[in-house]
Amino acid sequence: MTAFIALRQASRRDASELAILADIASHGFASWLWFADVANGVSDTPLERGRLKMSEEEAVGGWRDAVIAEAYGEVAGVAIGHALDEGIGDIEATIPATEPMLALQKTVVGSWFIGSLGVYRHLRGIGIGRRLLEDQIDRADRRPVSLITASDNEAALSLYGRNGFLEAARADAVPLFDNSKSHAWVLMTRSAA
Repeated sequence: MTAFIALRQASRRDASELAILADIASHGFASWLWFADVANGVSDTPLERGRLKMSEEEAVGGWRDAVIAEAYGEVAGVAIGHALDEGIGDIEATIPATEPMLALQKTVVGSWFIGSLGVYRHLRGIGIGRRLLEDQIDRADRRPVSLITASDNEAALSLYGRNGFLEAARADAVPLFDNSKSHAWVLMTRSAA
């Protein structure tokens, strides 16, 4: 059934799609982070800043680390993953909201880390997310694969659970706004293949 889904390595010109899909994958957390650069005059909108971040040549989690899924003649989804090396131990959170996620990532050094996996809503439920996830597992090259998702993201938790990921740890999320729904960040890991 997934034969109509084609995967390809992203190119720099995909930066706009990557920014949109990374924002979808993070349920708006990415654009919230990018908004700080709007306030500092770096860009006019959060998505413009996201596009600039995704188009950077050497950025971890940018276009070079992204795989695009296409279906029905359009971009359908993205997975962004990379090897998580010891350099992450030197990174300090500059925003309190990122502290719990960074702390979780520091516990899985040496694994392949999927930073984003997102599919446009109108194309969900037809195997695109599973296909992107399988590709990331292949790219891990026998390393464990780790990712972080929200405790209230039932669809993601189900997808990852069906594909061999187990909960490794949790950390309470820092609320972004006074009325933010409370949740935890869930670190999920799949053993090396």
